[in-house]
Amino acid sequence: MILQTSPTGAAPVKVKPPSLFERANKSTLLMVGVTLAMIVVFAAASPAFLSFVNVANMATQIAPVLIIGVAMTFVITAGQIDLSVGAIAAFVAATCAQLVQTGLNSAAVMVVGALMGLGWGFVNGILTSYQKIPSFIVTLATLSVIRGLALLGTGGFSIPIPDYTIFRTVGNGEFLGITFMAWIAIIVFFAGLVLMHSMKFGQYTTGIGSSEESVRRAGVNTKAVKMWTMAFSGVAAGIAGVLIAARLGSGSANSATGLELTVIAAVVIGGTDLFGGRGTITGTLIGAILTGVIANGLTLVGMSPFLTPIITGLVLLVAIWINLRGKQFSDLIAKLLGK
Repeated sequence: MILQTSPTGAAPVKVKPPSLFERANKSTLLMVGVTLAMIVVFAAASPAFLSFVNVANMATQIAPVLIIGVAMTFVITAGQIDLSVGAIAAFVAATCAQLVQTGLNSAAVMVVGALMGLGWGFVNGILTSYQKIPSFIVTLATLSVIRGLALLGTGGFSIPIPDYTIFRTVGNGEFLGITFMAWIAIIVFFAGLVLMHSMKFGQYTTGIGSSEESVRRAGVNTKAVKMWTMAFSGVAAGIAGVLIAARLGSGSANSATGLELTVIAAVVIGGTDLFGGRGTITGTLIGAILTGVIANGLTLVGMSPFLTPIITGLVLLVAIWINLRGKQFSDLIAKLLGK
């Protein structure tokens, strides 16, 4: 209980603090239920679905989506969008493969790949924050430019990466039966949790998405914060591109096609407000798991792989619909639980 004194000097009034349910993101709770339901359905349809090998495989498949999704959560929470992450991942994957082919140390190439992603993120951030061009327009343009540069540099061919390099070791290595790729995604997830909920940057990002002018008047450099959210998105896409190339053993300008749709779907499905002001890293994890479960489950039950993007798109539409009606679902859930 919290004691709240009255300005008239009356006896303190006991104010009950909000419960965990009241503080929880209702859209995220709903998607947790949907995810569990999908897991049950696919587990019943295919005995192999919940095997350790398949779960570990799903964790690896989900890793790039989660890595970029964590950064995208900050972007969307700040009221922006980044459509270029798939192109950045492809550019980094193709360029890193070319650099390894030249004989450069593959460990250094991986660092360079992350820095290339950071550079593209800064380009997006500077244009959106300081030149005041809408992020949708900027990243739609850079999406085309970046992938075009990757295609131009590789001629559209896939560039192989030798198996003996550290690059490939990272892509194929495992710890406790889980790939390094999945472990890196887990580390990024926890780093995102700390940054969003325990540091001022997360508070500034949420504040900017809710009321940028109020945050600016409080003395915060809102342009710099928005630029850094785009920079984080870029470096996350760079890391994902490095890991995709390392896992596949080659870099291609055609890789990561449609990745931006899956990432945005995961973030929005998880409960982050598409119009900014509310972000949830845990929700992004749930969204990434749900998209991975759908893709993996449909494959195991023998459905056409062409159905996956269709279903992902439909799930995104439903998630946005739920996202826009969060208050209604909150009241409905509370009523059903007798809150």
